[in-house]
This record gives sequence, C-alpha cells and structure tokens, in this order.
Amino acid sequence: MKRVKEKNTTNVVVIAQARPFLKWVGGKAKLVPELEKFYPKTFNEFYEPFVGGGAMFFSINPAKSYINDMNEVLMNAYKHVRDDVDALIKELTLLHDYYWELPDNVAKKELFLEKRTLFNSLDNGSFEKTVLLIFLNKTCFNGLYRENSKGEFNVPFNNSERPPICDAINLRNVSNSLQNAKITHLSYEKAIKSAKKDDFVYLDPPYDPLNQTSRFTSYHASGFDRKDQEKLRDVFQELANKGCNVMLSNSNTPFINELYKAFKIHKISAARNINSIGTKRGKVTEIVVTNY
Repeated sequence: MKRVKEKNTTNVVVIAQARPFLKWVGGKAKLVPELEKFYPKTFNEFYEPFVGGGAMFFSINPAKSYINDMNEVLMNAYKHVRDDVDALIKELTLLHDYYWELPDNVAKKELFLEKRTLFNSLDNGSFEKTVLLIFLNKTCFNGLYRENSKGEFNVPFNNSERPPICDAINLRNVSNSLQNAKITHLSYEKAIKSAKKDDFVYLDPPYDPLNQTSRFTSYHASGFDRKDQEKLRDVFQELANKGCNVMLSNSNTPFINELYKAFKIHKISAARNINSIGTKRGKVTEIVVTNY
C-alpha cells in the first residue's frame, strides 16, 4: 500500500514527497493529478516496469515496490541515489558551482560537450556516469535523454545560464522513497514476473506514434514497434488473469484502442512538449486502460 505521510512531530520521521530527479521522455509529472483518479483503491505491492522518470512511483510512494527500465544507465542512477545520495550531492554541488561561475554560454557549452563525451566513454554502472547523467539532463536541450543507434547520448546544449543542477532536498527525498524499492534492469516481462493477485502493475511503454512525423527518436538504442505493443497487450491480459490491478498509458490511436477493446479505456488530456517545432506542442488525448 501507499505510505502515509505523517505530520511532523518530534517522535515521527516524515516521509517527504519526492519528485522525479530527471526529466524523461513521456514523463507523467504533469499528468499525475489525472492518473490518480484511476489508481486502485487498495493494492499490495507496486510494479512499474517502464519507470522512466518515476512520477507515478513518487506520487504513490509505495511501501514495497519493484521498479525497472530498459535503460541501464537510468536504473543505475536510481541505485546510486538510493544508496549513495550524500556523495552524489557533493559531486553535483561542485559541478553546479563551477558551471554557474563560467563567464558565458560559450564556456558553458564547452563544458557541456566535454562532459557529454566523457559520459559516453564511461561504464554504465559507474557512479561518475550517474553524476554526469543528472548534470547533462539539467543542461541539455529540453531536459531530454536520447540515444543514437550506437547507444550514445546525443542531445545538444540548451543555452541555459543557471539551471538547477543539484536539488539536494529532492535527491534526499528520492533516496528515502527508494529504500524499500527493488531496482532492476530487465525486460519488462521478467520485471513483473513475480506480480500476483491484488498487486498494482502500471505499464507506461513507449507510445504508439500518432503519425510517422510524431515518432520521437528513442530514449534507448532499441525501439518498441507494433509487434511489441501486441505482445504487451498479451502480458496485460496475463496479469489481469492472475488478479493483478493493471493500468496502462498509451496514445489514443485506432491501433491501441483496438488492442485494448476488451478492457476499460479512459480518455485524458495531456500536454506533448517534445516536438522540435514549438507551434506543434500542445494538448492531445491519451488513453488510460484498466482491468478494474
């Protein structure tokens, strides 16, 4: 179940509300108030196999959870925030102060490009790579994470003079929220294999594109096509058959509506902000599918 946030007294440890520490493609931070309407009233353990930025996870703040993503760098970052947050804050503070003191955006861009090159050379599990992931996420264009076909981070500089590189308070809140979370880098099928009756499973896969021009270059070198969407629908059905509470987000396309016609389909309004053309950003209809 969701952890209750207690009032602050001298005898109570407060579990403060954490927020995503990274901006991620498809992040649900702005949609949480809408998605909360569809949470099951009660559940046991929480599973999120496409966790991304974790907005749903942090809004629920479950007592016991299993979070997973196909992006190994991301999941190692979650582990480092959980297990070594003080050292992470120390390194980010140094980067924050150095970046802010640079004289202009030319110098800032040089530092960004230097750190991006270093980031792509580091082992995915290294602590330094997590430090640089957060730094680059705060200083790159639109706060995106994107990989090319070689698996290299390739988002350009964003020209921001004073981005909030180190939010120490939120990082500590995130670390606290992750203490009872099992963090994995597996296929989503393996990540939810232990889900059982009355558990809550939230599925937030890469979305079916509204059209070919809306297809965003993947945040991971491997993609997620319509065969993958069909396979995910079968997994959704298997979880429902086990008695799990299953919830899924996706695009409001005819293909996805047809896939999930046997379940409850809810329509919500969402902002899309990743189009490179500002005039094409705005509200779109997405769907939320539930089996309860």
